[in-house]
Amino acid sequence: MSVTGLCQVCERAAATASCDRCGAVVCADHYDRDRGLCADCGAAGG
Repeated sequence: MSVTGLCQVCERAAATASCDRCGAVVCADHYDRDRGLCADCGAAGG
């Protein structure tokens, strides 16, 4: 799957991944590759 646009968390960096839980597109700094979650879902206990 191709990911384009800006990170939906910081809105500054280019998005490189999408969250498996909510579908948000996020940059590497806001993505937990091991869990497949964005920073928001990870913080929510996802």
